[in-house]
Amino acid sequence: MTVAGVLLAAGSGSRFGGATHKLLADFRGRPVVSWALDSIRAAGFNEVFVVVGNVDLSEVLPDDVTVVHCETWEQGQSQTLLAGVAAAELAGHNSVVVGLGDQPLVPPSAWRSVGASRGEIVAANFAGKRRPPTKLEQSVWPLLPTDGDEGARVLVRNRPDLVSEVPCSGNPADIDTEEDLSRWS
Repeated sequence: MTVAGVLLAAGSGSRFGGATHKLLADFRGRPVVSWALDSIRAAGFNEVFVVVGNVDLSEVLPDDVTVVHCETWEQGQSQTLLAGVAAAELAGHNSVVVGLGDQPLVPPSAWRSVGASRGEIVAANFAGKRRPPTKLEQSVWPLLPTDGDEGARVLVRNRPDLVSEVPCSGNPADIDTEEDLSRWS
C-alpha cells in the first residue's frame, strides 16, 4: 500500500488582500507555502503532489514534487482536491493525505501521524479541533464532492461513521488574511 501527500495550493486567496498572493507572502523570512512544502516533503510519503492553479508557484516548488495543474480551480476546492486525488490514483497510490498550502505551522509529525493511521478517513485533531491534514483511503474517493468550495471537509461531515481521528501537535492555523499573517509571524 502506498500513501501520497497532496498539497492544495490552487485557490485565488481572495480574502488575503495583500500586494502578493497569500502563498507567496513573506512568513518568517520565506513564502507561506514553502513551510507547508517542507513539512509534507519531510513526512516520508511515497510521492508528493502539489495542486496549483491561480498563482505561479514555480519559483518555490522543489524538483522532488509532482505538480498537478488544476484548470478548473475557479470552481472551488472540490476541483482542486479531485485533481490531486486523480493524479495519485493514476500513479497507483492507495491513499492520500491532503493538506493546505496556507498552513505553514503544521509540522511533518502531524502529516506522518495522519498518514500512518488506519481508517478510511483519518482526520488530524489539534487540541480538540479537526483540521487538515486528512487521510483518504481509495475506498472513499468516489464519495468526494464534485462541486463547491469545500473538499474533504464535506466528506468528513457527511460520513462521520467513516472518520477516525489522530491527535497531532503543531498549529493548524491557516493564513487567509493579512491579519492572520501578522498574528502568526
